[in-house]
Amino acid sequence: MTQSKLAFIHTTPVTVDPLKALAAELLPDCDVLNFVDDSILPELLRNGGRIEDVRERWFAYARFAEQQGAACIVSACSSVGELAEAARLIMQVPVLRIDEAMAEAAVHRGTRIGVAATMPTTLNPTFRLLERKAEELGSPIELTPALAEEAYERLISGDRDGHDRILAKALLELVGKVDVVVLAQASMARVVAALPEELQPKFLSSPRLGMEEVARQMSEAIG
Repeated sequence: MTQSKLAFIHTTPVTVDPLKALAAELLPDCDVLNFVDDSILPELLRNGGRIEDVRERWFAYARFAEQQGAACIVSACSSVGELAEAARLIMQVPVLRIDEAMAEAAVHRGTRIGVAATMPTTLNPTFRLLERKAEELGSPIELTPALAEEAYERLISGDRDGHDRILAKALLELVGKVDVVVLAQASMARVVAALPEELQPKFLSSPRLGMEEVARQMSEAIG
């Protein structure tokens, strides 16, 4: 029997292994296709986050994934999540954002929502996603940002420990001000495990929540 295929479109190699591991756990009979373009995020940083400049490139990966037989396509990057939503209008298979389920869970969890990021390009898309989910659910929210740009600089220079240390400090400062903290980038999820155990339930990250939604949708599609 031909296995179903799941495609991820990544803007950094950092998200490849964590999402492959979750796919192996939640969709063990699924073949995984990974498309990585690490030129997208630097371009968005230079152009102030204008996703229109990378739209056709991202759509090309989505079209190729569909041609390769992907039953579902997932955007692994919050910075370009809105391109995934736009792609739903032209693709014949489901196109999901890895952070959409997290946003919905956050709005259910509380009205004061912190949004932590290490890249400025992820803050506004995450804000817009949360605001849209709040409107859909009829739940007013108050958003508080925390941007740790130095952490991202450490990460791309290869200093993962430095990234984690700087980000953890920012998360600890934010968590006391809000009901729940959303991690705007999938690459940030592992840092929560090093925080005090009693605080960890206040943090939401996109990889597992997003992949649980992917698994639900693919299971329904398969029948």
